[in-house]
Amino acid sequence: MAPPPVQERTSQKAAAPEALPAVSQPTAEPGNALHRALFRAHAATLLFGVSGLFGRLCQCSASVLVCGRAGFAVAALALVGVKKGQIPWHGLNTSELLGLMITGVLLAAHYVTFFMGIQVGGVAVGTLGFACFPAFTMLFESMAFRERPSRRELQCLALVTLGLVCTAPSFSLAHDGTAGLLLGVMSGLAYALVTIANRRFAAHLPSLQTTWWQNVVTVVFLLPFTWWQFAEVRALDWLWIACLGLLCSALAYVLFIGSLTVLKARQAALIITLEPVYAIVAAWIVLGDVPGPRIIVGGVLILGSVLVLNRR
Repeated sequence: MAPPPVQERTSQKAAAPEALPAVSQPTAEPGNALHRALFRAHAATLLFGVSGLFGRLCQCSASVLVCGRAGFAVAALALVGVKKGQIPWHGLNTSELLGLMITGVLLAAHYVTFFMGIQVGGVAVGTLGFACFPAFTMLFESMAFRERPSRRELQCLALVTLGLVCTAPSFSLAHDGTAGLLLGVMSGLAYALVTIANRRFAAHLPSLQTTWWQNVVTVVFLLPFTWWQFAEVRALDWLWIACLGLLCSALAYVLFIGSLTVLKARQAALIITLEPVYAIVAAWIVLGDVPGPRIIVGGVLILGSVLVLNRR
């Protein structure tokens, strides 16, 4: 699942999504505060990673899973917002609401294709397919702002392409692994579009408000296609859906935001890069999905590209 975006505090933009406003950093932090921040960041990244595991365990359709997950996230984020004095449904104008509606639909497409990729191709393949979203973000930004990609960005794109080729178990669309990988890539593409839009929202909207509204739109968009299926969802699947909404969305969001009071944006972005690693290890331990040599090589190339893109 996609993490809360990280925003650079300099004129350069990080490769990771940037829906979160920058947090001012103290000049010096005690060691204990730094350790707590690192723990929060890694715990949040672990929760983002195991979202794929819950998606694989859940036997309902991806659209039902996403609609239910978003519903739990809406309720939890609303409680967090009220507690913090940030009422998410107040203070929007028409143009902002329209933009949030469009990105909410894109977010729904991201989540549905992500969990479809997990269910069809497995946790490792689907997660690594999504991990290419920084390359899409770079490509779309270059097109939107008529900026020529740098050499480092072109290197990143080449590494991602090579990593996806290595990860694909077959070049036939009939193969479940290849279909799952392509769905993961489509998920990354949709999330890259959300990322670019969220960078505009970040300048004048609180990130909690943006996240809440986008999840509301996800529920409203998917409910007409899924409402009759909820009666058939198993009790155990409701447990996985609740874990996705409450643990992998709301709790992970709060933990990650808390870590940004100490960590620099670049540090947080590099920690987020570990999300597919946590996902693959969790699937290995719980489901017995042992990653093959192609998965390992492709994963190293894809994750390495993110490190190259974030390196200054």
